[in-house]
Amino acid sequence: MVGLRGFPNVQGGVETHVENLCRELIRLNCAITVLVRASHQHPSIGGEWNNIHFKKIWAFSFVSLEAIVHTLLGVLYAGITRPDILHIHAIGPALMTPLARLLRLRVVVTHHGEDYRRQKWGKLARYVLRVGERFGMKYANASIAISNGIHASIVEKFGVTPAHIPNGVDLPKLAASPTVLQRFGIKPRQYILLVSRFVPEKRHLDLIDAFRRAAIPDWKLVFVGKSDQRDDYTKLVKESVGASKDIVFTGFQGGEILHALYLHAGVFVLPSSHEGLPISILEAMSYGLPIIASDILPNRDICDEAIDYFPLGDTAVLAALLKIKANSGFDEQRCNEIRNVIRGKFGWSDIAKQTHGVYLKTLQ
Repeated sequence: MVGLRGFPNVQGGVETHVENLCRELIRLNCAITVLVRASHQHPSIGGEWNNIHFKKIWAFSFVSLEAIVHTLLGVLYAGITRPDILHIHAIGPALMTPLARLLRLRVVVTHHGEDYRRQKWGKLARYVLRVGERFGMKYANASIAISNGIHASIVEKFGVTPAHIPNGVDLPKLAASPTVLQRFGIKPRQYILLVSRFVPEKRHLDLIDAFRRAAIPDWKLVFVGKSDQRDDYTKLVKESVGASKDIVFTGFQGGEILHALYLHAGVFVLPSSHEGLPISILEAMSYGLPIIASDILPNRDICDEAIDYFPLGDTAVLAALLKIKANSGFDEQRCNEIRNVIRGKFGWSDIAKQTHGVYLKTLQ
């Protein structure tokens, strides 16, 4: 596996996807080596974790070059070690697909989203990402799309038909003490939750505006996550909040703390302008939370009946939905219905079996 920063406890949708996929592939008797970026992998994680092997490879800290250079070095490493399959994740790293094929490696590429639509990239970076998308889809031995929208786009643009294998999520146990919430000054079922990286396309400012418009008594807005690096966007978001005690920044969280934050939330919101197939929505559904999301296609690809959508950027409509959800109270029956949707469509075990099937077909 290559194309990700690393795991466990590394922020990012691709990282979460690969961590869970590897766990299930191990159960299918696959031997897996994940090529991680040395600067992101926690020093406490050695060369093996839960039967998954890690190879730490250097990469630029400069964000525009980090993924490409790391993947280049990873492909060269794979050229020496000769794995049965080289699985490249995301369209930026997929730029190295032709090189991998020249080295006579069998390559599978997973398309996690049209990253050239992210607001942080300039014209040159967007062009490179589009080239990476083309190279990955045209020259890989096999390709995977994580959503219906991505699948349709690949067929239309490149005339190839990838496997459609979505992101997944585990169903958690609905038990955790609410005492962990005290450190953040929040109360069960009285806060709105967003779990994401701090990047412009997540539209934190839209949610802040809508939260203030809604003016829900005794409720708070909780942001879980951080930026990949110090940047103007994070500074802008925090400056917009000012001294308000009703908006809480927890930083990046995982494990039992993140579990408790999801479990006791009143509403989950994802107001983003760009996604692949958002794992954070799947996670919120696994807890049976009421969910509000922007009406972009990747969000709609998940499950219309479990999510309330609002027009992207329309903070007045979002504010109205927040008030409705807050005033409706938490519905335990609805919670179980939402969890049943997850159980039937997005289990990691089935996703791993489908991915394993792609590997076997590639090896024929």
